[in-house]
Amino acid sequence: MVTTEPERAAGARADRYAPARDDRSETTHERLDRNLVEMTGELRVIITGVQVLFAFLLVVPFDARFARLGSFERAVYFATLLLAALAAICTIAPAAQHRILFRHDDKAHLVFSASGLTIAGLMCLALAMCGALLLVATVLFGEIVGLITALAMGVPFAVLWFAMPLRRRCRDAASQSDRAPSTRR
Repeated sequence: MVTTEPERAAGARADRYAPARDDRSETTHERLDRNLVEMTGELRVIITGVQVLFAFLLVVPFDARFARLGSFERAVYFATLLLAALAAICTIAPAAQHRILFRHDDKAHLVFSASGLTIAGLMCLALAMCGALLLVATVLFGEIVGLITALAMGVPFAVLWFAMPLRRRCRDAASQSDRAPSTRR
């Protein structure tokens, strides 16, 4: 098979993003295609949650009880609304970027950019969900219970969404560096 100059250039761009090889026998382009498909599936789940939360927050001010909220609840509401908007922006951005970069042969950049944006979107979503819990618990039971609820629910987000995968990632990176041949003589 003859490789054209644009294909070689695209492969070189993709290879700079390439992680350590695993047991799969796939080309860089096949891996990027698989990564993009996997990320698309993940984003379908995330975006649905973001949209539901954002829609809920958009209708809250039109409820009659909203006028009776104090300054603390209004501040929590506004911060939560902004975090939900940022979550939507970050999780929808990969689709917008893909559309603009479509057929520009830069899938590696798109996949890695989308990964970073998705992580940022998840952080904003976790904070927005804690903010929504803070708002609801504060309205129902007062500020102290609201703060305790938001902090208590922030722990599972921090542990399950971020700490556990980051710990595994660090452990895997250390394990790979231990197996790598030494370059020192």
